[in-house]
Amino acid sequence: MNEKINKNKSIRLRLVKSFMLIIIITVLILEIALISGIKKYYYNNIEDILTNQLDFSINYLSRYLRSTNLEDIIIDDIDLFWNQTAAQIQVFDGEGKLILDSLGSEINSIVEFSDVKKALEGRKGVETSSSNLYGEPVMSISKAIEMDNKLIGVLRFSTSMDETNSIIRFISMLLISMGFIVVLISGFVSLFLANSIIKPLKEVTETAEQMADGRMDVRSEIELEDEIGQLSRTLNFMADEILKKEEIKNEFISSISHELKTPLTSIKGWSITLQSEDLGGNEILSEGLDIIEEESDRLTDMLEELLDFSRFASGGIVLRKEKINIKKYLNKIYKQLYPRAKLNGLNFELELDENLEYFIVDSDRLKQVLINLIDNSIKFSKEKGNIKLKAYIEENNIIFKLSDDGIGIAKDQLPYIKDRFYKGDDSKSNTGIGLSIVDEIIKLHSGEIIIESDLGEGTVITIILPKGEIDL
Repeated sequence: MNEKINKNKSIRLRLVKSFMLIIIITVLILEIALISGIKKYYYNNIEDILTNQLDFSINYLSRYLRSTNLEDIIIDDIDLFWNQTAAQIQVFDGEGKLILDSLGSEINSIVEFSDVKKALEGRKGVETSSSNLYGEPVMSISKAIEMDNKLIGVLRFSTSMDETNSIIRFISMLLISMGFIVVLISGFVSLFLANSIIKPLKEVTETAEQMADGRMDVRSEIELEDEIGQLSRTLNFMADEILKKEEIKNEFISSISHELKTPLTSIKGWSITLQSEDLGGNEILSEGLDIIEEESDRLTDMLEELLDFSRFASGGIVLRKEKINIKKYLNKIYKQLYPRAKLNGLNFELELDENLEYFIVDSDRLKQVLINLIDNSIKFSKEKGNIKLKAYIEENNIIFKLSDDGIGIAKDQLPYIKDRFYKGDDSKSNTGIGLSIVDEIIKLHSGEIIIESDLGEGTVITIILPKGEIDL
């Protein structure tokens, strides 16, 4: 089942993306709030400074307005304005006409400023814009000059915001850099947190995959007190329950198989005995006894398979290894099955490597494997088909390769062909456990069996036994 997980859909990536999205949004909101707050703080400070200077200058002017007019005060005491502030100073009369500009703008001209208009209406006017003279950002504040609740004129102070904006930009870049560092560090922390979730989940998944492959002896070692820990404990409990039920099933199969062997032996024995008697030429009775004997043999073979399956499932099989001459051994098997293959109109060949020597192996079990596989090839091969058994040494392994050009196996059935009790659509197997037993025997020899097949084109079965495991 080991399906490859799409990296773009993995939980780790989704968790990291979620963490990072939350962090980036939070940092962005904080950055915008902080930069806006800093800008407002600096701008408010400049506004307060200009306002204080304006108030001082207006209070000073108010002392002389009772004895003279605004234009005369400005002409007589112009130096007073220059000494009060470094800002640009502009004075407007009650009609909004410019009567003084410290930067030398045209006098007696009507200049349209929104802050001046507000001052003429009796309100404090504040405007932040670009200077017409130098193109720099400036802040201008205008306040009305009043005498006995009568508007006399407007005093306007303007100062460059270039230096202030430079400070704000510097602090903003510093905050952005800190935000970037926070996001970077948070990314590593998010990856660590995601791994802390994914690692135990991955271990539980690997354990589940092994259980799905039939290894019910493995257990999950995760001992967390969260949902993953609960899943781990549930998985282990499930495996224990499956093993208990498997044990009950195997005991039942073993028991029923033993119980059925006795009546089958009696049925077969009586059918043989009756056939030896004079049946008076009764062909129907004779054919019936033959069928009873054949079916008894078939049921006996099925029971033997079930008993073998029960032994393998319960771990009761112990290999009895012995030294054999592999060439003579394979030749005997070939001679045993060749007549049957010929009777079915098949061409059965044996090809042996010259380097084959003596090996240590459980000869009975290996013979069971080869006979089972060759028997399947004979069953599923068409008349005048070809079957070939080849044995050779490759690196540190001995290879048995059985090939035929029979009906083959469908691609969708190949992954399950070695499963217990699995029978394909066109299977002629009695119980569906023959290949399962073959697979178990090969695994006990620390080997591997590979089945390759195409429907309608035949099958190739490769058995790989490690030489180090069986060589003398």
